[in-house]
Amino acid sequence: MNPESPAAAAAEDPESAGLEPPAPAAVMCFNASEPSGASGLASDVATAAAMGAHALPIVTSIVMRDTADIFDQHDIDADVVVEQARTILEDVTIAAWKVGFLGSADNVSAVAEVLSDYTEIPLVTHLPNLGWMDEDQLQPYLDAFRELILPATEVLVGNHKTLQDFLLPEWDSERPPSARELAVAAAEHGTRYVLVTGVALASKGPEQYIDNVLASPQGALAGEKFERFETSFVGAGDTLSAALAALLATGVELQPAVSEALNFLDQSLDAGFRPGMGHVVPDRFFWALPPPEGDDGDGSVGPGAEDEPEPEAPPPKSPPRRVH
Repeated sequence: MNPESPAAAAAEDPESAGLEPPAPAAVMCFNASEPSGASGLASDVATAAAMGAHALPIVTSIVMRDTADIFDQHDIDADVVVEQARTILEDVTIAAWKVGFLGSADNVSAVAEVLSDYTEIPLVTHLPNLGWMDEDQLQPYLDAFRELILPATEVLVGNHKTLQDFLLPEWDSERPPSARELAVAAAEHGTRYVLVTGVALASKGPEQYIDNVLASPQGALAGEKFERFETSFVGAGDTLSAALAALLATGVELQPAVSEALNFLDQSLDAGFRPGMGHVVPDRFFWALPPPEGDDGDGSVGPGAEDEPEPEAPPPKSPPRRVH
């Protein structure tokens, strides 16, 4: 939040104790609306709230999907996208941007125009897998995205294969590009950092691990390695990028923000649920669940439990840390 705003000043001035408390940091999210609630703006709003921020959702497209597949999309007119953003920007001070799926090349241009007026505000951009789009729509969209959104982006977030196809489409080596090589390619378009997820790691045992790496053109800066499991998710990328944008909005430095966002995603996926017949949806409010029955949340047990013999405690074991 703007430190010069009245609410922030009140928090610092003991004599202003009678005023209302400061509002949470606001994050403007440009993304699609979709009915499953798994990704898009529904994910952005829930994730920002879970991280202690407030999302300002700007609808760029309406995607027709369920928890398994995407079937179609309907663009929002570019002028309507701009009007949504300008209207709330005249009222609310924002502390970060999050860009997701923008729907069309025209909307990419419209969003870039809004971003250009606030260059000091950090932008987290998520590039989802858009293989479901028609080629005649996809290529103009990616070209506009590359030319107009990447120069404004602080951190580009995406799956390793998705970023490779976007940033290094002519890559022909047998080995996949490293996170640093992807960061070099992104930097050619003005992006400062990439957060690459789903980097496959060689394994000598039954456990399979993947890496998630924050990198700049100079090399890897931070990251987390998680155990992989076979369940497929929808909304993981939007969850990670929205969490990172919210943390940056609240003033957390980039590297600890990346680590915290990755661990938030990990726990959201571990607590994920399947609301339909398709993929698992991250539970962004895993931390708000009540403790198990008989557990008071402080390590003690409920009434009457002291009359039962105490079972032998199992050896301590860290839960597997896994991410899709």
